[in-house]
Amino acid sequence: VHRCASVLKKHPVPDIFTKAKRSDVMSRIRSRGNKATELALILVFRAPGITGWRRQIALVLRSSRREEAHSEILPTAGRTRKSVRASSPRLLRVRTDFVFPKLRLVVFVDGCFWHGCPQHAPPPKGNAAFWRKKFAANQARDRLVTRALRRANWSVLRIWEHELARMNEARLLRRIRRALNAGSLTALSRNDSIQGSARVSRAVSGVAPNTV
Repeated sequence: VHRCASVLKKHPVPDIFTKAKRSDVMSRIRSRGNKATELALILVFRAPGITGWRRQIALVLRSSRREEAHSEILPTAGRTRKSVRASSPRLLRVRTDFVFPKLRLVVFVDGCFWHGCPQHAPPPKGNAAFWRKKFAANQARDRLVTRALRRANWSVLRIWEHELARMNEARLLRRIRRALNAGSLTALSRNDSIQGSARVSRAVSGVAPNTV
């Protein structure tokens, strides 16, 4: 496998399809259940007993037309970037890979090819302009989603497909545990803040707080 990958990297195979045909072919590829990414991460979660996650949860976040236009994600309907109003609100629907709801942690597994891994994603030589635009749009979308999630008080962990290799598993688990620990601390801080606000509210209203 590694030998084949090395050969392909040195001698990329040109795209045999036209731009329109390639777009049609790619649109038919299923985006969920990829064994090399999501299903592999499930095995990583289950091996040490990591629980509390849910898969393929859709989140709706607030965004803006200007941010999306500057990210080159959505067409601007004939308007230039300067004409897009920053105050124009939009709802951004995000299909997550994995979510830890209690920790407000979102985990994405980014395929090396589609998300433009700098180590393992040499673009095909055929239709080079098309592929550059495609990868740039995917990466811009990733940045937009990450910013929107963080503004909504979600933590975001992005994992490259190549990190799922067995040789990288120990390092990956350390990254995951750090994210989970940080999420736990944030959740505790959030609960303390909510309880503190409730105690202040009861004190102001003259209601004695509950004792623990």
